[in-house]
Amino acid sequence: MLMRGGTSKGAFFLEEDLPVEASTRDELLMRVMGTPDARQIDGVGGAHPLTTKVAVVSPSSDGWSDIEYLFLQVGVEDASVTDRQNCGNMLAAVGPFAVERGLVDVNDGLASVRVLMRNTGGRAVATFEVQDGLPVYEGEAQISGVPGTAAGIDIEFLDIAGGTTGAMLPTGNTADDVAGVSATLIDNGMPVVVMGASDLGVSGAESCEELEGNEQLRSRLEVIRLAAGELMGLGDVAATTIPKMTLVSAPKSGGTVSTRTFIPHRCHRAIGVLGAVSVATACLLPGSPAEAVAELPEDTNLVRLEHPSGVFDARVDVRPGNGLPVVEKAGIVRTARKLMDGFVYPRAY
Repeated sequence: MLMRGGTSKGAFFLEEDLPVEASTRDELLMRVMGTPDARQIDGVGGAHPLTTKVAVVSPSSDGWSDIEYLFLQVGVEDASVTDRQNCGNMLAAVGPFAVERGLVDVNDGLASVRVLMRNTGGRAVATFEVQDGLPVYEGEAQISGVPGTAAGIDIEFLDIAGGTTGAMLPTGNTADDVAGVSATLIDNGMPVVVMGASDLGVSGAESCEELEGNEQLRSRLEVIRLAAGELMGLGDVAATTIPKMTLVSAPKSGGTVSTRTFIPHRCHRAIGVLGAVSVATACLLPGSPAEAVAELPEDTNLVRLEHPSGVFDARVDVRPGNGLPVVEKAGIVRTARKLMDGFVYPRAY
């Protein structure tokens, strides 16, 4: 099934329909997507990392979750498939897909599906409308980066702090000097390096095309990313898609903070869901580069992140901890839609 989840798009499979051996599975998925090829002309990939994604879904027997979700990022020009990161946008469509495939029993009205995110071990609860036993896709919710409106899907994240690195702040600091730049190294859903745009010689209001065309900036970001990967306990990240890199600046349109995110080498046209939760959390940490430029509203846990195609709202509850802040919960609203259901014909070996 091809589905849009949030501002991403990809192929959704039942795990039982894919090869058990990971290398064989990954080779098949590259042929399905048309990888490696910049246009992915011989597959169903969208010629961009955000539209070349795969969700693998299966029933769960862990006693808490209803289903398990494994996210796989397929390369476009490079022959690669990685499970090193999660994807919160694709997560938005996982619950509806599970209902479509009969993996969970739901009643009409609001249904809640408990999801174990296998990439990190984190948990999430997706709540969405069901009618006549099937997900409702039409509605009035609107998210930046997606034309029109659709049915809202509420997602609450549980115990996602440190899902990849082992700690929300893997260095134990709200700010570190990384290759000469002050940065927050944070993992509250997605490992992200958060830096002030001005510290990188840009305003933070540039278009994605301008930033991607700035070779000096991109080279410096990669130096910082490689150093941050070591500091975050991720090891050599040269061949991985984490950590993400987010430049923050003062808000321009009434939000909390303005963002430009590299994922890690292309500038995101919006911002990833789990990356957004990490950046929103950074805005609430005293002494962080994000907190230094953020305009935080009083008496609310809502953080509005401005990005190249609009805004992203995240609700993050942070309380003081034993020396470091503790995130109690985080929630977002996304939308999803079924695009096509049928058979895909991968190119031959």
